[in-house]
Amino acid sequence: MGDAQIVDSPVQWVADHIRNYVESNGVDGHIWRGVPTLLLTTKGHQSGLLRRTALIYGRDGDDYVIVASKGGAPTDPLWYTNLKKESAVTIQVGANILSGMASTYALDANREKVWQSMVAIWPAFAEYKEKTTRQIPLVRISL
Repeated sequence: MGDAQIVDSPVQWVADHIRNYVESNGVDGHIWRGVPTLLLTTKGHQSGLLRRTALIYGRDGDDYVIVASKGGAPTDPLWYTNLKKESAVTIQVGANILSGMASTYALDANREKVWQSMVAIWPAFAEYKEKTTRQIPLVRISL
């Protein structure tokens, strides 16, 4: 995604997390509340600006897995809307900055297995699922 300016989350605590993560090269922020987090940068589907947020992640083989839960809100998070339009993303995992392609898991047995692995990392994902009628997207980032 080049050297273009990146716009961080407008949510203050997330922006603070991102700033600490970036300034420490992942030392402060990779592990947040005991769980691994990465920084996801997507291209804004309307603005074209690079947008960055911090997300809990898991692994599925070599791929990274993130959850578009938005805390169980009735709508998808904007980062998910962005990557549906442009699947090329950048992630920072600790000190490593990586380019990848995002895709949504199909509704099948493998998705359920991966979903359960994400709930094991962050049990609140199960609560978020109960709060909404939408199917919470589970996203794979392949490098």
